[in-house]
Amino acid sequence: MTAPAELTEELIEGDRVEVVVGAPAHGGHCVARIGGPHGRVVFVRHALPGERVTVEITELHRGYLRGDAVEIHEHSPDRVTPPCPHARPGACGGCDLQHASGDAQLRWKTEVVREQLTRLAGLTREDQEQIFVRVEALPPPPDGPGLPADDRDEAARLLGWRSRIRYAIDAAGRPGLLQHRSHQVVPIDRCRIAHRSIQDLDVLANDWPNIDALQAVASTGGDVVVLGRPSGSSGPASGDDLTEAPESGPMVRLSGPPEVIELAAGHAWRLPPQGFWQVHPAAPDTLVAAVLDMLRPVEGETAWDLYGGAGLFAAAVGERTGARVTVVESSSTGVAAARTNLAGLPRADVVEARVEVALARRRITAPVDLVVLDPPRAGAGARVVKALAAARPRAIAYVACDPAALARDLKTFRSEGWRVERLRAFDCFPMTQHVECVALLVPAA
Repeated sequence: MTAPAELTEELIEGDRVEVVVGAPAHGGHCVARIGGPHGRVVFVRHALPGERVTVEITELHRGYLRGDAVEIHEHSPDRVTPPCPHARPGACGGCDLQHASGDAQLRWKTEVVREQLTRLAGLTREDQEQIFVRVEALPPPPDGPGLPADDRDEAARLLGWRSRIRYAIDAAGRPGLLQHRSHQVVPIDRCRIAHRSIQDLDVLANDWPNIDALQAVASTGGDVVVLGRPSGSSGPASGDDLTEAPESGPMVRLSGPPEVIELAAGHAWRLPPQGFWQVHPAAPDTLVAAVLDMLRPVEGETAWDLYGGAGLFAAAVGERTGARVTVVESSSTGVAAARTNLAGLPRADVVEARVEVALARRRITAPVDLVVLDPPRAGAGARVVKALAAARPRAIAYVACDPAALARDLKTFRSEGWRVERLRAFDCFPMTQHVECVALLVPAA
């Protein structure tokens, strides 16, 4: 039964209470209340909206709790059996939504994006209806998992797509993935969302007593690389961060070539295996197409590609404009890759600097016509947004891997006299809570 409101303050970790689950929230969980509609908030993983579940409390915080749904009493019609046996309470924390059907995952992420735009960006639902429809699915990888025919269509999109994966190593030298919000390593047989070439590796069958973390890479050009971080060179690996490349501590190549080939936007990109690249094979082409469709670059327009990595967006825009395009990237690995891959673009500059520093110290200067902004998960921040607003480009395409950070930056843009003209969102990370967005910003009239 649901705990009475007067008892909720006495809960401790491990206690179990019954709740009816509410709407999804940013972070891969749903919101529920203990003790009725005005009771204490608990963020519930492994549940779906509308379900009646028993929640085991895992964390206590001032004003809210966290917990896992350990018993499902009333099932949502969207609930499915997770294809991975490790996707359950107390096990691997890498996937948040394996218990939801593919369509339900898209609806879940759509609702999360809408909620963040409303709460953090100040966009009304009416505003959003003009600029945003729903999260769009990406095509499945060409060599998805081998499964029975009746499961193949759904599984081909949801499984076997992750081209970069990091394994943590426990104290006994066994590789695995991390529990949710923990450094506890969960040994696994294989990761079902990993690319088929990564699943075929034997790294999980071996012990690694002298390695703190492993990274496996399978490129769209057919390269497969395994990297290892020697023991004692850094702290624990993040384990399930899908959106940013690890650069804390040296990575040693254990097998595979010293650089990989990625095929995207009509080019073959050469980069070191530890460099940043989108983890879904279809994401680079999808995001480039969205950026070009929004910006509609024309001949002669200058452009900035900020947080530009290997120069993916710079190449796409620069080929359309034939004018100067400037990449700003702080990672030395990304800078080297950009200089290599943009060598054939006659008017490309690559600036090694943090974006806020490059703007403040005039390493790059206006006027500029177009900007592509692709910051890390934390977002661009007010300093960068205000500097870009002051530069007055014709349009800005903001590529975001976190809807909350995007919404905060959109609020700053709006306060500086800019408006959101379009927004698309893509399921670049199936089975997880992550979603990629592309927003078009233009100066208000």
